[in-house]
Amino acid sequence: MTQHHVRPLIVRFGAFGDMVLLTSLIRTLSQRYNSPVDIVSSGPWTAPLLAGQIGVGDLYLVKSRRRPYWASPDQWSLVKKLRERGIGPVWFLDAHGLGKSLLHRAGITPEWLVDAKDFPRISGEHYLEQQARIANATPPALNAAPDSHADTGPLGVAIAVPAEARVMLKTWLAEHGLDRRPLLLIQAGNKRTMRRGNRQRASNTKYWPEAHWAAVIQAMMTHHPEHAIVLLGVPNEYGLNEDIRRITNHPAVTNAASSLPIPLLLALMERADGMVSIDTGPAHAAAAVALPIVVLFGMAEPAFYRPWGLSGAPVICLTATPGAPLTSLPITDVIEAFTKLKLRSER
Repeated sequence: MTQHHVRPLIVRFGAFGDMVLLTSLIRTLSQRYNSPVDIVSSGPWTAPLLAGQIGVGDLYLVKSRRRPYWASPDQWSLVKKLRERGIGPVWFLDAHGLGKSLLHRAGITPEWLVDAKDFPRISGEHYLEQQARIANATPPALNAAPDSHADTGPLGVAIAVPAEARVMLKTWLAEHGLDRRPLLLIQAGNKRTMRRGNRQRASNTKYWPEAHWAAVIQAMMTHHPEHAIVLLGVPNEYGLNEDIRRITNHPAVTNAASSLPIPLLLALMERADGMVSIDTGPAHAAAAVALPIVVLFGMAEPAFYRPWGLSGAPVICLTATPGAPLTSLPITDVIEAFTKLKLRSER
């Protein structure tokens, strides 16, 4: 096994938004070590989101790190690849320590780890600021950091849209009759909303009523009648979008939840003028491609999780009254925020 392999490795099994936020840590480590950063992760979104991005090296993906090792050929393959890769510095960001056993099996011992659990959040700190502290730490096995005070530039996430995705978008827009219209985007669904059960259940802290979304869309079209509205989402959010579209009852509204692979989604966001979204992964992706956005927060704290793009594109965060459900957030607050949002075409 090769010793002292200095190419950084990040272990992060996260949702779509988590992996968007990870691009800041990847950029910092890549600059600090003057090297690509390899990633251990999972999820169908990770490769199409991160592959080819600046600073990203090899992606090592498993279907699940929760499955028993004896029943997981993909975990066996990961351990083999990590052993062949060699021992080097690892930044471990996986919640609850899941995945450490895979590193142990690969011969990567704790002195090679920077563990996120050792860096609890400071009051008022944003997630990216916490990540910056983690990126600046050095595993105990390394006696000296390359430069623990290196200037890694401003904080924020950034995603480069692949050229082939822009080509795909031209075809997609033409097929939907949107190629000659400016666009505004809506992301009403999220993973929590689309779990089994009634969308309006008390545990769904990210639910905002369909009629509320429809009212906001009507206001958006009133203020920007030349724009078309595109409802985003994954396939299982198609039904939610259809309910919103039926209430809106306007031909300028397109439900795109069944036809947006991640590269196409990024290209669409790059092309659009503005967006209104629930607090979810696509909101972070929008900020990463410099799309102005209004974000509706449920129980999550905007000070910690607000979208933060490297470009500094406008982000307006709204919350309901503290302790109240998101359903109590007034429609008028969202409409007012959107009218104040400086759209991409106005910047």
